[in-house]
Amino acid sequence: MRPNHEVVSREDWLEARKALLAVEKEETKLRDKVRAERLALPWVKVDKAYSFDTPEGRKTLADLFDGRSQLMVYHFMFGPDWQAGCRGCSFVADHIDGMLPHLNHHDVTMVCVSRAPLDKIEAYKKRMGWKFPWYSSYGSDFNFDYQVSFTKEELAGEKVYYNYRETPSADAHDELPGMSAFFRDEAGDIYHTYSEYARGGEEILGTLMVLDRAPKGRNETGTLSFVKRHDEYDDAPQAQPCRG
Repeated sequence: MRPNHEVVSREDWLEARKALLAVEKEETKLRDKVRAERLALPWVKVDKAYSFDTPEGRKTLADLFDGRSQLMVYHFMFGPDWQAGCRGCSFVADHIDGMLPHLNHHDVTMVCVSRAPLDKIEAYKKRMGWKFPWYSSYGSDFNFDYQVSFTKEELAGEKVYYNYRETPSADAHDELPGMSAFFRDEAGDIYHTYSEYARGGEEILGTLMVLDRAPKGRNETGTLSFVKRHDEYDDAPQAQPCRG
């Protein structure tokens, strides 16, 4: 069934498309401006020692760089008591493996970090068929310091601090998503350069970028309402039969 949408002549469509193109160019210029300002942000030296459980044993934050100077950490929502990783974060994770060869050869290491114990992470990673590095910060302050995990006491209060502002605790969870960037210099000093939260990381989701250009867009009733873990989709055909 075709959506109820205006249908016009090719000439009228071209006029509307050109008008949209002008707005798209404005968006591109604004995106370039945002990127430049992001790169110009001051840095904060990381003085605290963090360690993580990995399949190769205990590692420090410096170890996670894997010999490169830049580290991207996706804060994957997977709490110690959870039985599976977050559905939305799993959607993000589906996009990572294909990026890794390109990122790694551009001096960038990308990993996921969660508070779930390593055995839970490894089991879920195997279920999903992912290859990217994924480590446990269980027992560490890392997630709390980077404002993606919250204690029961914090959640019992009126507000928590997330995405650079106070957020009602009723709208929060013990784990929330985000991504943080770090730089390691030749002397071995580490700097926190950037963090984004909530919908801030949507641009890394190629699926959403394609849907934004599809006839029905994201076709969602809420943020990522259509998303399931990739092994939980109904296998029934989704295509509409042609009604000639």
